[in-house]
Amino acid sequence: MSKVPSDLKYTRTHEWLRMRPDGAVEVGITDHAQHALGDLVFVEVPEAGRKVCAGEPFAVTESVKAASDVYSPISGEVLEGNPELASAPETVNSDPYGRGWLARIMPAAALPALLSAAEYEKLAAQEEAG
Repeated sequence: MSKVPSDLKYTRTHEWLRMRPDGAVEVGITDHAQHALGDLVFVEVPEAGRKVCAGEPFAVTESVKAASDVYSPISGEVLEGNPELASAPETVNSDPYGRGWLARIMPAAALPALLSAAEYEKLAAQEEAG
């Protein structure tokens, strides 16, 4: 089973969210998602100042298997995209919940209903079971 930190919130589309002290939300893809994608060779993160809407693509990952959109779990303004990923996309594979974050977003509204770690573990286990 993939690692699922209990201090984060999750989406059904395999993004995680970490609430930051400044009110921003750090967003990345889950360990389950990076395993499904395989070795990442390219990550495109959003630029600072970009407005994003919940449920719309805001980043792109490319692996040896395929390219995949990453969907913004919230609406708001991007404060920064992770600059490390341009030269080291594999960081998402090796540290998806740490240095592999994709973007920091200042929410435009209250956060939507999100999954707890236990709820996300159940979802991921169902997907792994087929």
